[in-house]
Amino acid sequence: MKNKIAKLCSELRIGTTIPDNYSDIECDSNEEFLYKLLNMAVTTKGINRQNRLLKQADFDMIKTFENYDFREIEIPQTIDIEQLKTGEFIKKRENLILYGNVGTGKSHLCTAIGVNACYNGKKVKFYKTVNLVTDLIKAKKEGELQKFIKDIASLDLLICDEWCYIPLDDEGAQLLFQIISLCYENISVIITTNIEFSKWNTMFFNEKLTSGIIDRLIHHSHLLIFNGESYRLKNSLLRM
Repeated sequence: MKNKIAKLCSELRIGTTIPDNYSDIECDSNEEFLYKLLNMAVTTKGINRQNRLLKQADFDMIKTFENYDFREIEIPQTIDIEQLKTGEFIKKRENLILYGNVGTGKSHLCTAIGVNACYNGKKVKFYKTVNLVTDLIKAKKEGELQKFIKDIASLDLLICDEWCYIPLDDEGAQLLFQIISLCYENISVIITTNIEFSKWNTMFFNEKLTSGIIDRLIHHSHLLIFNGESYRLKNSLLRM
C-alpha cells in the first residue's frame, strides 16, 4: 500500500512527505487525519519553495538577523528595523542604499534582508555589482541579453553589493543603467557602497548616465548610514 501511495503522490507532484510520514499521524477521526495529512503536504511545499528561492538568490553565504547590531547605523525616520526585517519596503517597490566604510556590516544586513524575503516567498537575486556587469556583458555577447533582462524583471528584490568598488567601461555602465531603469518603480533594489553620491562618476565616467542612475535609485529610497568601525579590523585587533 505504501508503494501505491508513493506512486499517487509522485503523479500529483507532492513529493515523498506523505508516504514517508502518514503512518505516524495520530488522530481521532478521518477528518482530522485528512487535515493533518494535507497540512503536512502544505508545510513541506512551503519549505521546499523557501529552499528553492534561497538557492536561486545565489547569496555568497547565508546571513540572518540573529545577534545583528543596529546601534551604529543611522536609520531614517521613513523606515524602521521591523520593516527592514519583514521587507515591507519590497511591497512598496522602494529601495535601500546602505552607505558606510568597508567592514561595517552592510553586506551582512542586505543578505539578512534578502534571506528573510525568500522566507516570505519573494524572488531575490544577490550580485556583487562587478559580477552583475560581467554577466550582462557575457549575455549580450552570447545573444542572451533579453533572456537575462527578463529574469531580472521577474524579481521582487535585486541586491547589488559593493557598488562603485570597481570602475566600469562604457558598455558595462550602459548595461547597468539599463537594469536600474528596468527596476525603477518595478523592482526593489538594495545597494551597498562606501562611495558618496558625488563620487559615483568615478565608476561610470559619464555624468549624464551617473545622474540618471542616482535619480532612479534615490527617488523611492531609504538611506542607511553605517558609522561603525570595521568588524574585521576590530576582531583582528582583539586577537592581537
